[in-house]
Order: sequence, then structure tokens, then C-alpha cells
Amino acid sequence: MQCFRRQPKLSKSQENLLLEESRKVAALNGKRLGLQDDKDLKFLLKGCHLLKIKSNSWRRERFYKLQEDCKTIWQESKKMLRSPESQLFSIEDIQDVRAGHKTEGMEKYARDVPEYRCFSIIFKDQRKNLDLIAGSEVDCNHWVAGLGKVIDKSNSMSQRQKLKHWIHACLRKADKNKDNKMSFKELKNFLKEVNIQVDDSYARQIFVKCDTSKTDTLEDDEIEEFYKILTERKEIDRIFSKHSDGEETMSLDNLARFLREEQHEEDTGPELALALIEKYEPNETVKSEKAMTKDGFQMYLMSPDGNIFNRAHTQVYQDMTQPLSHYYISSSHNTYLMEDQLTGPSSTEAYIRALTKGCRCVELDCWDGPNSEPIIYHGYTFTSKILFCDVIKAIKNYAFKTSPFPVIISLENHCSLEQQKTMAHHMHTIFEDMLLVAPIDSKMSSLPSPEQLKGKILVKGKKHSPETEEVSDEDEAAEMEDETVKSEVEKKRMSEKLKLAKELSDTVVYCKSVHFQGFNDTNPQACDHMSSFSEGKVLKLAQESGNDFIHHNISHLSRVYPAGWRTDSSNYNPVDMWNVGCQIVSLNFQTKGTEMDIHQGRFQENGFSGYVLKPEFLRDKKSKFNPKSITEGPWWTRKKLRVKVISGQQLPKVNKSKNSIVDPRVILEIHGVQRDNEKKQTSIIDNNGFNPTWEEAFEFEIDVPMLAMVRFMVEDFDVSTKNDFIGQFSAPFTSLKQGYRHIHLVTRSGDQYPSATLFVHISILDAY
Repeated sequence: MQCFRRQPKLSKSQENLLLEESRKVAALNGKRLGLQDDKDLKFLLKGCHLLKIKSNSWRRERFYKLQEDCKTIWQESKKMLRSPESQLFSIEDIQDVRAGHKTEGMEKYARDVPEYRCFSIIFKDQRKNLDLIAGSEVDCNHWVAGLGKVIDKSNSMSQRQKLKHWIHACLRKADKNKDNKMSFKELKNFLKEVNIQVDDSYARQIFVKCDTSKTDTLEDDEIEEFYKILTERKEIDRIFSKHSDGEETMSLDNLARFLREEQHEEDTGPELALALIEKYEPNETVKSEKAMTKDGFQMYLMSPDGNIFNRAHTQVYQDMTQPLSHYYISSSHNTYLMEDQLTGPSSTEAYIRALTKGCRCVELDCWDGPNSEPIIYHGYTFTSKILFCDVIKAIKNYAFKTSPFPVIISLENHCSLEQQKTMAHHMHTIFEDMLLVAPIDSKMSSLPSPEQLKGKILVKGKKHSPETEEVSDEDEAAEMEDETVKSEVEKKRMSEKLKLAKELSDTVVYCKSVHFQGFNDTNPQACDHMSSFSEGKVLKLAQESGNDFIHHNISHLSRVYPAGWRTDSSNYNPVDMWNVGCQIVSLNFQTKGTEMDIHQGRFQENGFSGYVLKPEFLRDKKSKFNPKSITEGPWWTRKKLRVKVISGQQLPKVNKSKNSIVDPRVILEIHGVQRDNEKKQTSIIDNNGFNPTWEEAFEFEIDVPMLAMVRFMVEDFDVSTKNDFIGQFSAPFTSLKQGYRHIHLVTRSGDQYPSATLFVHISILDAY
């Protein structure tokens, strides 16, 4: 049994018992996933040898198998000092499984192997891809299909199912001798595993209460009883008791009243209450009586219907027929970079990750490369280089996986005429019909809409004027505020004219890059003219001419990029730019932090489509709105936001040391116009990341709710070192639901934790 080769030597009878127990556990978890008879799952549980590939000279045979919990994959390691935990990775960490040569590693190092034997595992965080070669097409298909099924089934589990699945996995992990029983010592280890520290007397009290057989171990039903005690939600019990009038079940009328008065649901009749009973009530007898038990009530509160984020906003719900300039557009800066912009690696994977995160504007920094093939990298730095044609292929393959709305390619062109022609040739031959090559409407009186441009790729770049084939290099690299990375020769070249190939010029239709001439330009810009601004320039214009900037952005696209001094690829806060109507506010997607959290929060609205309609007062030509000088108007709809932070659930360990327990606190932030920006925080809960309780209330006054973003951040407090980030959730103020709501926390990389949540109560009132 290769999957157990590093475990202590067992007798034959012990090995048979262990094998039988493993089969039972695997069958149970397969049943929970609805895959108990699935051939692909059975193959994964058995495991097989695969070739792991890292370079042309590094290929190693390793054994891989899905563990019996159906949640983790065990990988053989030749490193003798690695802990058993380091040989595991979770299904929940997997972003994607790609068959064939669909990563840079496969493209470079596995060209000699047929695609039908190759597949790659892509992780959600910034871990390197796992490129693997199967022994046969059949084995490869088992892995790709099997992992896909397990991931899909895990994602479709209810929050309660995920919690139970996770706790049982932790129980098995704590069961060191694999006898399917839990001693008191194992119980204490389990409590640490799930991130809760209790004193021995309390742990012993729980243990004795559950040990009804008096065997000094817990097994079967006793473990189930322990699970129930552990997952008890007393705060939800109190809410249920109050709104059910103390009865064992909540009547249809009481549930409808709760939804209307507490949850402020729009459709608050008995139809909604009945639909929720049908959806979440597990007791068939109670369901037939049109009532809801406490279990059903808890399942509702933990479901998408009980989420703080308006479920209607998870779909495309906005008008998508207005001009492009009327939308915020999810945009990436230096998209090719995986790390910083001085020495970091460039990768096509960075484009794939940005596009699958909903990004609709990507940047290509193009330079002459060897063998007459243009390359992409951050010029005059030590970042690595990738082929232009490989990037175009990646964009084609992933442009519309997440959103059907148009993708804008922002070209920063430093290439010779010949290589510019090559760029144009690659875009035409690879993109084919995806590439927009002619206006939708010959009149060109206004920009087309996202709806009109569905499935199309637009090029933003320089374009010939009727008078000349030369253009000034006024793109980002020429306007950088910090010139330290450019030589005197390069500065001189920037001041000269650049010859532009007609073939490349012709790919630019609606996004013609021009130098900004000011708001009082006597020769108004055409609607297809767009300008790029450094963050410093935008902040200056917003301060001095905020209303003029808003009017400019009603009919023209504006692109904003980080200041040149941000060589560490840090980000600015995009809210200030959105407040004056800038659409293409570009951030370094590879750099995690508050700014990217706010960006992701903004674009989770409208179905994660990458396009969000600006508020009406940023689209009205008569608007007098100025974010730096708030006066009365349609934007002035002052609200009071009252937030009660009640409790947390299954907050993950961030300090991986064995005995560390999280000391969580919650920070609440408002990001909007300057007078709305505010931050408040809860107290610190010592030694409890499993089910901390705060019951603390906060109030914020918000003058311009339509521009406000709300961020909940949870951190692990440490008196001696910097506090560790645990998770966060950001959303537009206008997407928040009222009442008792769960907040599903996301990681630094923007991926949702499987079971980490906050439980809050939200009230929104007029502030007059």
C-alpha cells in the first residue's frame, strides 16, 4: 500500500482493520458528495503514480491519491524531513484543473508528451501550479473528471454540510491511533485543531457528558452528540425563540413577520416564507405543516438567502445598454507580473488569473524580442519576459470564461515597425472574430454599450491621424512620475516621435490613446479618444476640478495607473478615482491588501461581470456633484448604518504553530467620499477562533451611500508582533441586506473560505 509507506509498521490484522475502516470512511464521504458509485472517485481514492514536472531536467514519479475524507490529496515526497501535513493539499485550495498543455510549465517542459496524458492543478493562492503527466489517457481522464466532480460537489454543499464535513475530518485527524474512538487526550487535540482553547475542566465536562457508555472514550453516537454540543449556536437559538413565541417550531405567519420586520425582505408575503420552508426545513412532518424548526431556521440563516450580500446583485441586474463610459470597468495594471515590477516574474498565468477574477482591461507592455517575436515585460527592469503571442493565446482562451462583456487590451507599444506588424498579425490570426476591427455604428456619435460588444476584444493604443504616421509616446511609461528606472537615452527616445505601423493602428477602434489637453480644450475630444492619468494627476484634478472631471468622464473613458514610485507594485485606493467617474482604474492584481479587497468588493456586484453602472449623478451632464465639496442634490441621501457584530464561526488559524489559537477582533471600515471614511473595531476575544462572541454595536453616518464601500476585516491580535490578517469581506453599501446576516469571509487572494463566517445584524435608517 504505497499511500501508507511512510507510516509506522503495522501487523497484518491492524492493516486490514485500517483498510476496512478507510473504505467505510471513503464510502461515507462519497455518499455525502453524492458520488458513492462514481468510477472516477473510486480511482482517485485508490491513487496512482504520476510524473511531476518542474523543468526540462526535472521529472519525478510520485504517488498521488485522494484521502478518505474526499477533501484532501496526499502526495508522496522524497524529502524525509517533511511533516505528514505538508504532503497534503486541500480540494478547497484548487482553483482549476486544466487538461493538456494549458500552463507555461506544460508549454515549456512537456511538449514531447501527448496532451491527452497531461493535466495541471491550479491553486487559488499564489502557489505554483502542479503540472502532472499520467501514465495513460484513461488515468488522465480519471483525474481531470474526478477532481472536477469533487470540486463541484464540495462547492455546492450547504454551509452546514461543509461545517459537518470539516469537523468530521478534524475528528479523524485527532484520532491518532485510528480506532474510531476519541480519548480525552485526543479530544483536547481536536479542540486545538478547530482553533479553540478551553481549560481542562470544561473539556472534561463535555467529555463526561457525552461518554454515556462510561468507557472513557467517545465513539459513534457519542461523537455525534459531541459534534452537536460543539456546533450549538446559542445566539441563533435566542433569535428563534423570540420570533417563534417560544414554541418548538416557527409558524408560517411568524416566519413571514420575521422576514418583513427584521430582515426587510422586499417580497414579504407568505409565499416567500413558504418557499424558504420548502428549501431549508429538514423535517418533512414540520414542512408539511408549513412551519420551520430551529434547524431549518439556522440552515436558512447560513444559506445564500441569509447572506449579507444582496442575492439579486450576484446576477447581471443592471442596464448594460448604456455607453462604455457610463460603467466602472475592472482593470489590471502590469497584468503580466506575478510579483513586483523590478525583479518579479512575468507569466501568462497572471493574465489567466486576472481574467477569471472578472478583469475586463489588461495591460500588455510590448518590446522587441528575439527571432522577430515581440515580448512582454516591464522595460528596463529585471522582470522576466514572455512572448506576446503566448499572452494573446491566453487572453483568447480565458477572456470570456467569467464574463461575456468586452475585454480591453491596453497596449503600451515600444516595438519597431516590423514587430508592430507581427503584433497585429498575431491578434488577427489568434483572436479571429473576437477582435473588434470596425465600429458598431458608422456615425461614432457615442461609445457602444457592453451589451453591443459582448464577446469582443478591443485594443486601446495609439492610432494614426490623417496628417502623419508618427505618434508621440504619451503612454504610462512616458508619464511616470519617478524616472529612476529609465536611462537618459530612454528619456530622449520618449520625447521623440514613434513610427506606428498601419496594421497595428487599424486594430484600435474605440479606445484611441491621446494626451489629455485639459477640460477647457477648444477642440473637444471625439468620443473614441481616451487618456491615461497617473494616480497623482487624478487626485490633483479631482481636488481642483472635480465636477469638470465628472463631466469629462460621462462621454470619455479615462484610465488611471499607479505612480511610478510604486516599484513594489503597491496599490492606491481606487475609491477616490471612482468618485469622479473614472472607469478604468487599474490596480496591481498580484498585490493583495485593502485596495484590492475594495476593488473585488466593488466588482462582485452585477454578477461579477467586470462592469458596474456608475450612479446616475456621475452620468448626468447637468450634474453639479463634486466629491470634494458635497452640496445638496440627488446624491445627498444620508443614511445611518447600524452594525451589531454578534459572533464568528470557524475562523482559520493563520499562525501555523501547533499550539497557537486565534485572538480575533473585527474592524469595520467605510470607504467613500472623504467625509464618509471611517473605521471602528470590536474588542479582542482571547483564544477562540472557533466560535467567538462579541455582541457589540456600531453606528456610521453616510452622506453619499451610492459611492460608499463597506469592509469587514478580521485579524488575529498579537501584542508583541504585527497582527495577522484572517479574512475580510467588502461590498457596496447599496448591496447590503438588512437584518440577521452571515458574512462569508474571503482570503487575501480573494477566494471564499469554506466555512469562516461572521454573524451580524444590519440596520439602515434615514439620517435626517
